[in-house]
Amino acid sequence: MGQLLALTVGLTGLVSTVAQAQAQADYPTKPVKIIVAFPPGGTSDVMARMVADEMGKLLKQPFVVENIGGAGGTIGMDRALKLPADGYTLIQTGVGQNAVAHGLDPQLKYNSITDFIHLSQIHSGPNVLVVHPSTPYKTVKDIVDFAKKSPGKLDYGYTHAASGHMAMELFKQTTGIFMTGIPYRGGGPMLNDLLAGTIPMMFINQDAALPHVKAGKLRPVAVTSVQRNPLYPDVPTIAEAGYKGFEALSWSGMSVAKGTPQPIVAKLESALAQVMQSDNIKQRMGSVGFIIPAQGIKPYTAFVQSELDTWTQVIKTAGIKPQ
Repeated sequence: MGQLLALTVGLTGLVSTVAQAQAQADYPTKPVKIIVAFPPGGTSDVMARMVADEMGKLLKQPFVVENIGGAGGTIGMDRALKLPADGYTLIQTGVGQNAVAHGLDPQLKYNSITDFIHLSQIHSGPNVLVVHPSTPYKTVKDIVDFAKKSPGKLDYGYTHAASGHMAMELFKQTTGIFMTGIPYRGGGPMLNDLLAGTIPMMFINQDAALPHVKAGKLRPVAVTSVQRNPLYPDVPTIAEAGYKGFEALSWSGMSVAKGTPQPIVAKLESALAQVMQSDNIKQRMGSVGFIIPAQGIKPYTAFVQSELDTWTQVIKTAGIKPQ
């Protein structure tokens, strides 16, 4: 009787294991959710929906974006990590919620390295240092020289903890200048004030700046990538201005919660690498000046760690506190 019971239990376990392996091999067999930790319409949301469309075509199941905004992206991260780690929830990770957030709050509810498997980076793009055309500043040197001669007399706009805010803090620390920051609750009101000449300068995402630059309403001074951006071929990098290695990027990627089965992780990693090389994504990314980064778990995990270390140190040096 005991042997029969043991055999029955063993066979049940074997059947369960085989069924689980089959389900992983057949993945996905139902729609997959992508958690975006910001409201619809922003760059993060646009990137996620672009990837969702292509992943759905490739894997023959819908990939559906769900926006869970709030607290700089941290609410979405926390909520996503509480869902089953079964491959049916992808998590859009990014600079705000997975690098900057750790510098602002050392007691964050999640660890962006140990709680995630970072599948692949999706986009990377610089901020642009722009000034109102009525100002005399045409180069990084012009700005630095004035700020050193008149500390605190030059203003700039920023939105708390946004990529442009971080770029400005790194710029001030790298160049050794002191300027006066004017805080804004959102990028829209800040941009309107810059266009009106109420504030003289700010860092802004390159795609958001482009129409105003083309219209002559903003003057681009420098970009924050290591190499020049294709949308701004005539605009130098801050590194070219003498600050070697300066880099401040807006970026996002796709991740899953730790514990997701390895066969599913491997399938998602491969699929993401494939869709990121599709003609449609290449065209859409290039049209807004974003580069397609190195694909895969290894480079993206190393990149997230590097960004987390960089921005934690910048925030600590600047004394920035959470709001």
